[in-house]
Formats: sequence, structure tokens, C-alpha cells
Amino acid sequence: MNMLKNDTAVTIREKALWMRRRAFQMVFDAQLGHPGGDFSAIDIIATLYFGVMRYDATKPDMAERDRFIMSKGHATGALYTALCAAGYYPEDWLHTYMQPQSKLNGHPNRNYLPGVETNTGPLGHGVPVALGIAIAGQMTNSDYRTFVLTGDGELQEGSNWEAAMSAGNRKLGNFTLIVDRNRLQQGMGTEETNGLDPLDDKFRAFGWDVAFVDGHDVPALLDVLSPAPGGRSKPLCVIANTIKGKGVSFMENKASWHHGVPNAEQLDIAMKELV
Repeated sequence: MNMLKNDTAVTIREKALWMRRRAFQMVFDAQLGHPGGDFSAIDIIATLYFGVMRYDATKPDMAERDRFIMSKGHATGALYTALCAAGYYPEDWLHTYMQPQSKLNGHPNRNYLPGVETNTGPLGHGVPVALGIAIAGQMTNSDYRTFVLTGDGELQEGSNWEAAMSAGNRKLGNFTLIVDRNRLQQGMGTEETNGLDPLDDKFRAFGWDVAFVDGHDVPALLDVLSPAPGGRSKPLCVIANTIKGKGVSFMENKASWHHGVPNAEQLDIAMKELV
């Protein structure tokens, strides 16, 4: 089992590296994007798609698939590269990122792209939609799992807390919320804007189980996210401590890279570091 886990972790790291390189090239080519938040989330998303979730890219509407909702919908570089690497569409599509009439918009659109469960982008919408999907699974006695990734700054939206209260009340054991806790949002730190700590106590008070994890430690992510919920009677909040811009020295922990775009020199530096 340890050998299998190690092999899976190696695969996930390889996918995550490709996603970082490809996403940064996409942002450079488009001169648009959110690379800082892409890079804080990529290890989490790669772990879900290549080590945890049940899906079939050739049958994107398969009833028994696990569901993933990218609530921080602006981080499309991370999502689109994951869906491409998972086989939902060819790599050629990535060249059209943000172009007029492209299927790869600045925010994901389920009407354009296979594998996108719902349109996201307006902050605070993804978690409530994911809640509804999880409730539907509970009502139909389905065994699919629902995962939603939110940014920590996004948790300043009240709709998330209404959803959190409902999920705890309904005891949604198949519902997992992952918080990309990079502590930065557009312009400044989350705690300077509207403090979230103690975040774990807030979720526990709403009837959730809570786990902390290093959001860039793939084996640790596998340990937290892989176990089947079984008889779990509470939703799970995974607070993933991450670094905005992880993997590129000049981006790490810089709020300016929330919506930053590299120049040619910065692109070259990043590609030399992302090996």
C-alpha cells in the first residue's frame, strides 16, 4: 500500500508541475489571469483528479462520478490544466485561453467545457451550489462525493456560512470543503481585510469535522482526502495551508500576483525554476 501511495504521489507531483508550467504560459500568452491563486491551489486540484476522485473523462455526465466545484472560479489556469491533463479535452484548447469566442473563459462555464459542474466566478456561489449537489446525493442515496475548493478570502462572503450551517445540520458526510488558506487576497492579507481566524472553530461550531494539512504536501493531502467517508456523519472542512504563487520565487507570498501577468523575462525565470 505504501508503494502504491508513493507511486500515486509521484504521478500527482508530475501532473502538478506540468499544470504550473502550462498555466503560467497561458497567462503570459493571454496577458490575463490569476497565477498566484492558481499556484496555491494546483497541488490540491492535482491530488483530487489524479489520486482521489472517481470520474471518466469520456463520460463527463456519468451518474456515479464524484463532483468537483471550483468555487474560486477566477483560478482557471489551475482548473483548465487539470481538466486537460485528465483527458476532458485536448491540449490545443489551452492555446485559446481568454481569446474571443474561446471555450476557456476567464471563469469556467459548464455550457462550454466538459468536466465543469457549474459556472463559478462570483465569489461565494460555489459552496452553496456544491451543497445542493451534496444534498441531491443524500436524497437519492448516491455514493458520489462532492468536493468544493474555496479561497480563504472568499469566505468573507456570507453565503458560504449559510451553506456551512445547512451542511452541518444535514450531516452531509459525503461533502468535503477545501479551503485554499494562502492568507492573501486581492490587494492585501485576509486577516487585514476581515479576519477569519479561528477558522477551524467556526466550522466546528457549525457541525463540521475539521482537518489541517499542508496544501503542497501531496502524501498528506492523499491521507486527508482519500479515505471514503463510510459512516461519517459530518461534512469535512480541510484547511489547506498554502503559499500564493507556490513554486516561483518572485511570486510566492506576494498579493500583487493575485492578478499579475509575467513579462518575457519573468516567464523565463519561472520556467527555469519549475523543473
